[in-house]
Parts: sequence; C-alpha cells; structure tokens
Amino acid sequence: MQETAQQNVFGLAHLWVQGDAVSHSVAILIVAMSIASWYLILAKAWDWWRLRKAARAVPAFWAASSVAEGIEKLRDAGEDSPYAQLASQANCCNHDCEAVNGRLASQFDPSEQMERALRQQLSTTQAGMENGLTFLATTGATAPFVGLFGTVWGIYHALIAIGMTGQAALEKIAGPVGEALIMTAAGLGVALPAVFAYNTFTRANRVFYADLDAFAHDLHAFFTVGKPLVANSAQIHPMRARAAAGAV
Repeated sequence: MQETAQQNVFGLAHLWVQGDAVSHSVAILIVAMSIASWYLILAKAWDWWRLRKAARAVPAFWAASSVAEGIEKLRDAGEDSPYAQLASQANCCNHDCEAVNGRLASQFDPSEQMERALRQQLSTTQAGMENGLTFLATTGATAPFVGLFGTVWGIYHALIAIGMTGQAALEKIAGPVGEALIMTAAGLGVALPAVFAYNTFTRANRVFYADLDAFAHDLHAFFTVGKPLVANSAQIHPMRARAAAGAV
C-alpha cells in the first residue's frame, strides 16, 4: 500500500490535483491546441485526397466530345472539384460575360474578361486550400512556449515548497518538477505534428495550385483561341464577321 501511494505521488492524477488554476489553464490550453491541430491535420489530409482524385479526371475532360460532357466528367470525381468549378466558370463566361451591357466588366476585351473570371475562381480556390494553415503554423510556433510557461510555473511551485520546508526533500519537489517536465513534453508533442503538417500541406498546396493554374491557362487558350467566345466572336474574328455581313 505504501509503494502504491508513493507511485501515485508521481502520477498524472496527483499532479492535476495539486496544480492550481494557472497550471490547469495551461494544461487545458495545450490539450485544446492538440485536438484542434489534429482535427485540421485529418481534415486537410482528406481534402488533399479529394483534390488528387479530382486532378485525375482532367484527362477525361479533354477527351470529352463537348464542354458540358467534360464538366460532368470532372464533377463525377467530386461535386466540389476545383477543376469542375474552373471549367464551369470559363464556360459561363464564354456564354454570358458579354451578355449584359452597361457594366464595368463588359468593357474588358473578351480574352481579358475570360482571364479575369478564371483568376477570381483561382483566388477563391486558393483561399479555401489555405484554410487552417495559419492555425497550424501558430500552434507549431507557440505550443513550445505554452509548455515552457507551464514548466516555469511548476519550478516556481517547487521553489516555494523548498522555501516553506527549508529542505529540498524529494517528496516536496517531485510533484511540481514532474508537472514542469510534463508541460515541456506536452508542448513539444503538440508543436511537432503541427509544424510537420504545415510544411507538408504548404508544399502540397503549392504543387496543386501550379497544376490548377496550368489547367486554367489551358481553359483560357481553349475558349479564346481554340473555340472563340460565343458572345464576342465578331470581336475575335472581325474579318469573318464582315464577310458574313456582306454575304447577307
């Protein structure tokens, strides 16, 4: 029984019981940061898997017999596929960008208007891809210092125990020192996965965004060169338009 009681002195439950509001707050903050960061890591990993699945459908888009069929093939790989959103935005601009006059956007050249629509969609997609990365970076940078604060607070309690007893007895300082060491380890345990995940997802996003940007350039070339804008074919091919008007 005495051996069991002595082991409990160094247990986590005993450390929690003897801690004060500050040490409890630090521990709760570290646990909350860990839960939030792991949730973001798993969510971003799932998003990245879906993005890779969506990217594999791009060859099927170019193999389709029509734009509508190609967009459907992209959506088959994921309803919220960024590739499908880009293609839909380009197709919509192809038919509707110049349909309404009197707007500032209607003053753009057709090719520039298509580029503007694709750029806006790329910006929206990039913003969505970067969601959560700021928190991971913040967690990786601050979690060790939160743990260090808990360490300093634990050592402070150990020094108070020594001062009150007048002797550095092991049973008086073991608990606070153990609490301090646990806080340090917990802070590092939270920070390291967050830093690794942040670096991994930042590089993955950069690679994916480059591929998405290349797809946007292909769409721009297709709609403005390979297949002229429907509402502005007269502006893109003025000689063809004049010939058609003369024939009439």
